[in-house]
Amino acid sequence: MMDSQENTLNQGAEEVKLSEEVNNNAAPADDNAAVQPVTAETATEDLNKPAEEQPKDKTENLAAKAYSTKKEIIERLKAIVDSEETPGKAEVDHLKTVFYKLHFADREAQQKAYLEAGGDPEKYQVLPDEDEETFKAEMTIIKEKRQKAFLALEEEKQENLRKKEAIIEKIKTMATTPEEANKNFPELKALQQEWKEIKAVPAEKANELWRNYQLYVEQFYDLLNLNREAREYDFKKNLEKKTRLCEAAEKLAEEEDIISAFHQLQELHQEYRETGPVAKDLREQVWARFKAASTVINKRHQQHFEAIRAREEENLTKKTALCERVEDIVKQENKTSADWEKRTKEIIAIQQEWKTIGFAPQKMNVKIFERFRASCDDFFARKGEFFKQMKAQFAENAEKKKILVEKAQALTDSTDWKATSDKLIALQKEWKTIGMVPKKLGDQLWNDFLAACNHFFEARNAVHAGTRNEEHENLAKKRDVIAQLRELVENASDGIQEKVQELTEQYNKIGHVPYKEKDKLYKEYHDVLDKLYKDLHISAARKRVDNFRNNLKKVADRGTDALDNERGRLMHRFEQLKQEVNTYENNLGFLNISSKKGNSLIDEMNRRIQRLKDDMEEVKQKIKAIDAENK
Repeated sequence: MMDSQENTLNQGAEEVKLSEEVNNNAAPADDNAAVQPVTAETATEDLNKPAEEQPKDKTENLAAKAYSTKKEIIERLKAIVDSEETPGKAEVDHLKTVFYKLHFADREAQQKAYLEAGGDPEKYQVLPDEDEETFKAEMTIIKEKRQKAFLALEEEKQENLRKKEAIIEKIKTMATTPEEANKNFPELKALQQEWKEIKAVPAEKANELWRNYQLYVEQFYDLLNLNREAREYDFKKNLEKKTRLCEAAEKLAEEEDIISAFHQLQELHQEYRETGPVAKDLREQVWARFKAASTVINKRHQQHFEAIRAREEENLTKKTALCERVEDIVKQENKTSADWEKRTKEIIAIQQEWKTIGFAPQKMNVKIFERFRASCDDFFARKGEFFKQMKAQFAENAEKKKILVEKAQALTDSTDWKATSDKLIALQKEWKTIGMVPKKLGDQLWNDFLAACNHFFEARNAVHAGTRNEEHENLAKKRDVIAQLRELVENASDGIQEKVQELTEQYNKIGHVPYKEKDKLYKEYHDVLDKLYKDLHISAARKRVDNFRNNLKKVADRGTDALDNERGRLMHRFEQLKQEVNTYENNLGFLNISSKKGNSLIDEMNRRIQRLKDDMEEVKQKIKAIDAENK
């Protein structure tokens, strides 16, 4: 039977979901306007819809009207709002898509013009758009209007369902009274015409309704007791019409526009269903041919949207990866302006790459864009705050350096050479502690500061030129004295102590030397003196110990008590020297902690400690001599 054959096609068809492109930067789509899946089963529902509710190819709507300005789109929206017509979803989506393309193009153009005019990128702000607010308000009204029309249409579908069910009941009654078939034929034709005039019914009832209608119409035709010629003529005409429909369906396989071919096929299905039966022996054959042609078109339609979905999923994967890259960049710490500029270039490059990627699936397209935009907005907001704070710091640093310039300029003509030198050096050290300022202003402030310092030091150097010559002469004299002292170290002779005393007095009478040579010269002088004094001291100590040993016999002749008394006196002296060494070493420890580097006071204390230790060694040798005598 024809109804069972058509049902088989409907049940075997795979679901094909229509995708709808959404502008990357468009506002979120109306949830009530979401595109529903289209299958061979839902095609039956479409065939029951009125003409204005039939699915339309979106590209046909887009091509029907091109808009070049947002004003034109708003005018069209206002016209839709003011009219009594129900706005088509395809046109509303088209208006939304084009508006936001123009909207974001205007925004980019405004930003570009601002930057080309020399504007500061960090101060640029996106201003509210009155056109966008108007657009949103009109779209809200249209949404409400579409919702109202949708509810009215649903109510109409329910009424149409009741009407068609009543027609089926009438035909059912007629199909069960064979004796009245010929008489009821005109009424059947009238009911068929009435059926055609009734429009959409609820989708979930459409297939069952059509199967029942077709069942009882065929039953009626089978019972119809018309004369053979009339009946054969009717079958022949129906066969010719259905053959033509099969040919038209087969030709659709050559149609390049897959969407258009699919919609044309739905129209052919509607016409096929409205065509009466053919001879029983041909019904299966004709329906099989028509079904085969339909399967080709449905499969192409399904594959088309599967390819679109695959590309959209791939685009979603790419855009998700870009979101993750931006989010990783946003997490990184930027300490300097160079860090911010480097990562700004990275994000702008990613934004350019984003523009080359097509649409993601409709339910995710807006969400993924909002995720991407949120990360970018977060980065540029924090960048703006960083440069705002940096500019404030620059201004503060510039003010501090201006004050130092003024202080330096106030000292340029001073003749208090030592005090002013110290002040300018202190200002230079303070200058180094102040942070950066903008390059142009920083160069100017530095040049002014340097000029003030140079002016003073050049004047001071001119005055002290003679002093420096004298210091160099003193340096040569002191080095000559050091050379003579070194010669005494190498060639010790009688009267060396008097010679050393004479040279030290001569050295101390010589005036100042250049400042940068002072420490080096001081070390050389005291190193050679330490060597001489140590040698002299050791030699003198050895002589004193020898004399002490020689005199012990005289002490021993006075008795054992005399040796013990002498030993006690030496032990007391040894303890005194040891205590002095400890005191000096403790003091030296404090000086070492508070001094970053050696100085003359520390060197002098080290010399005293060494002399005390030498004295301790001399006392120790005398005590050993007494102990040897007592054995």
